[in-house]
Amino acid sequence: MNLRLSPRTLLAAAGLACAASVGLALLAQHQFHMQPCPWCILQRLIFIVLAGLCLLGSALPAALLRRLLAAIALPFAAGGMAAALWQHFVAAKTSSCAMTLADRIVMASGLDVRFPEWFEVRATCADAAVSVFGVPFEFWSLALFAAVGLVLVLNVLNPARRA
Repeated sequence: MNLRLSPRTLLAAAGLACAASVGLALLAQHQFHMQPCPWCILQRLIFIVLAGLCLLGSALPAALLRRLLAAIALPFAAGGMAAALWQHFVAAKTSSCAMTLADRIVMASGLDVRFPEWFEVRATCADAAVSVFGVPFEFWSLALFAAVGLVLVLNVLNPARRA
């Protein structure tokens, strides 16, 4: 039995997983009162970008275009991993995370003002440090960024397989 998935299918799954992660973050925020810090919001933004790039790539018929979009998306996956690690090892250990790189990016986007229910920072990094099933929330994010990064690398390195 051959269970290999095509690059297009993997990209579609990665895009849907990124979109679902944003949905789960919003559910956690609005139903379970897990308020986001600047690094949470930055990761949310990165997941939205990755979802768009992965879903667009999965819809493209040409392998070369899929490969190009995967290459464009790779730095976002790496940046998401870096943001999750920074959140856990640095930002969550401080009492204030005001005006960090994450704050500046979120504020520069203007999304925090335009869509505050999705992108407004509502907690400090220390206050936002919570666990789900005993695993810090940002490590769940890190795992998804790593999985998406792997899918992107596979798409960049193996463009010959057809969907």
